[in-house]
Formats: sequence, structure tokens, C-alpha cells
Amino acid sequence: MSALANRPNSGAIGGVPGSSTDGSTDNNVLSQYKVLTLTFNQDCTSLAMGTRKTYALFTISQDNKIDEIYDCAYDDVCIIERLFSSSLTALVSNQAPRKLKVCHFKKGTEICSYSFANTILAVKLNRLRLIVCLEESIYIHNMRDMKVLHTIRDVPSNREGLCALSSNSENSYLAYPGSSITGEIQVFDTLNLKPGIMISAHESPLTAMAFDMTGTKLATASNKGTVIRVHSAIDGTRLFEFRRGVRRVATIYSLAFSPDAMFLAASSNTETIHIFRLANPKEKAPEEATWMGYFGRKLSDVAHYLPKQTSEVLTQDRSFAFVHLQSPGMKTTIAMNVLNKTLKLFVAGYDGVVCVYEVNTIDGGECKQISQYLLFSMSPNTTNQQALTTTTNETRNSLDGGSTRVYPNNVLANDNASIPLSSTPPPTSPTSGKNLVHPSSNISIDEQNFPRLPSPPQGVYD
Repeated sequence: MSALANRPNSGAIGGVPGSSTDGSTDNNVLSQYKVLTLTFNQDCTSLAMGTRKTYALFTISQDNKIDEIYDCAYDDVCIIERLFSSSLTALVSNQAPRKLKVCHFKKGTEICSYSFANTILAVKLNRLRLIVCLEESIYIHNMRDMKVLHTIRDVPSNREGLCALSSNSENSYLAYPGSSITGEIQVFDTLNLKPGIMISAHESPLTAMAFDMTGTKLATASNKGTVIRVHSAIDGTRLFEFRRGVRRVATIYSLAFSPDAMFLAASSNTETIHIFRLANPKEKAPEEATWMGYFGRKLSDVAHYLPKQTSEVLTQDRSFAFVHLQSPGMKTTIAMNVLNKTLKLFVAGYDGVVCVYEVNTIDGGECKQISQYLLFSMSPNTTNQQALTTTTNETRNSLDGGSTRVYPNNVLANDNASIPLSSTPPPTSPTSGKNLVHPSSNISIDEQNFPRLPSPPQGVYD
């Protein structure tokens, strides 16, 4: 079943579903397609999407295809996290923003739910820990029984819920802002439940952070968005420093390491996604024979005699590869994975379009787009389909120098490929699990206002 096939069509006038004389229904239709959250899982084998009326899960296969495996009519899902490729998901809805639901989506059952005193801003998972981030506190749960193991209180005001959790079980580190004024990072050991090091990463407040797969490297960016730094999560040593730009301040949306931690990608509100190569000076290709290599070496030599700010600009590495987006300013989340022995960059936009790029790990340069997917499935209703198609085309009007063609049945085509998304059967009856009130909460939440998780037909997802 498509992600939108079970949505009711409103505003039927004169026998034409979804149409109205003043255009208000068209706006309601488009509002149903508004993406509230997009998250890749820990190893970039799955993508989750939450919208106003549904949430959906997609798998990423070795042949670069993105297939829908589950969708559920569930209102206003603003946070959704999936544990690797398992059936466990963590959900938060805007209808009950202080309530966390942990579900088994294949069985259609709710494992447990927790109520907190304040709005849940972020949820992070690995195989051992579940992290719930509020504005001034963080709760660490044991993944095995979902019990609270530790509470980090008096966290500096973190209104965006910025935090990162390593997916590595041996180095299960949590990172969160250590200051709301400067770019300090507090690292916390979630295995031994004790604070780690404090890293002074930036002068300005933080806006993005991400661990590599080993949990030993931590990438960060500040609200200026010009410099991206990589530190050791073990001892706080600054390992790499990259300059995204010199003159333009940008908002960094997402940071992502490659599986081998040799590359780091950064998306922002500009038209370019930068990919940096994490190579030590002795590992870099020799450039002495070229004019640029000679010029770069001379700049590095004189940088030590210049003011600190100037010397940093001259010595910071620039991007190794890049992607030019057709819709600058569109919020994106990114991930990298090696598929068929080739490094791929996945760029998921909040317009519901996912683009896949091939990264040349030897020569760098501009990345080649190899496919593009529309996460929304087209409704059989013609009016609705035309409205969504127009919006998508306005956002992604051009692809590789040509126009993007949107066809029915959820197919986007370009010069490279034309790929439909698969469909899955609809869920049916609701079930529920334990309802737990967090020790920090003295606020009751109306259960009737929070949608239940339907269960699928037997045997469909087994």
C-alpha cells in the first residue's frame, strides 16, 4: 500500500474529490504532505519519514533502491528513530510531545510508553541505550528492559535538542552542548554512566554534531557554519579542521561520516553539500609538482607568522568532493554508505525527495547523481496528484541540466533512471503495551488524544 492511499479526501464539491472553489482544500491536501521529520538509521540501511498524517519506513538496498516497507496512519509524528534494521522504533507525536512510545512495527504492538515533564526534543538509539533529550535534562534508558539508568540534570539550555549518540556498543558515547553561549561539547559515557571529557570545539554555539561508526571521532559545526572540526571523543584532541566557506555564514543541517570514517559530508542551507577527506598530511597525494601545490605549501609556511584567525583560514582544508543542489535552502538530512563497493551519498530533502550520489573517492570533484526517489506515493485523485506534482516540480525543477518528470504511481524519472517505490498492505486493528509515567513527570497526558499504533495483518511483515 502507498504511504498516502489510506488518507481521506476532503472538500468534495460537485462530485470532484479534493476540489473547492476557493483553493482552501488544495492547501489542506498539500499540508498533509508536509514532512515533519526525516531520519536515517545508524548504518544507513533504512530511512524513516513522519508527516502530518502518517509515518513510513523505507529500506535502502545494495543496488541503491529505496523501497517502502511500512506505513501507518499516525498523526503528527515529529520524531521517529529505528534501531538499525530491527523492528524497534521510537515515536513522538506533536499531539503529545512529552510522550515517548517504543513500538514493534512488524507486530504492530506498543512495547512501552514514557511520559516526561517537558517536551521531548530528541531521541537517540543504539543496541544498548535509548536516550531522551529534553531542554535541560537527558534520560538514559537501558535498551534491554527500557528502565531509566541515569538522568543528566542541569544541562545548559538546549532548545533544539542537539545531541549525538555513538552507534558503537563498545564506545557508547553521548555528546551534547556543554554551553549555550560557546561551542563546548560534553561527552558522556553511557556504558559506565559517568561524564567524559569537555571539548572546546568552537567559539559560537553548536548547531550540528555526529559520531563516526567507531564512536571515537566526533564532528561538529557552530551556528556560523564556516568551519567544521573533528575531535577525538576519547581525549578531545583536534584531529581535523575543514573550511566550508569564507564569506558566507550558513546553517549546517546535517553531518555524516562514511562507514570507514575517511570522509565527512555536511549539508546546509546553501546550494552545496561538501564532502571532506579525513587524511593526515602524509597520506595526502603529492602536489609539489603543480603550481597550486607549491602555492599551498608556501601559504602553510607563512601562516605561522600571521594572526591566528588569518592563519586558520590558510591552513584549513577545503572540500574534497561536492554536490550542487537544485533547491538551495531546502532542509536536508544526509547519510553515507558503501553499496556495491562504491561510496554513496544519500540526500533526503524535506520536500519528500531523496537523491543518491556516487562519490569518487580517488579524484573527488562533483558527485554524480545516479537516482532520485519520491517518498510520497501518488493518490489516485487527479487533483491531489497535480497539486503535489506542481509543488515537487517547483522544488526540484531541474536535474543534471534537464527537467525532472513526475509520473503517476510514485515514479520520478531523469536521464539516469526511472524507479517506482514498492507498496505494502495497510495496518488494521490497534494494540498497546505498558504505559509508564516517568519519575520526572507530574503532568498527565490525555491518552485519547494520542493515536494508537495499528497492527498489520498476520504474516505480512514476518
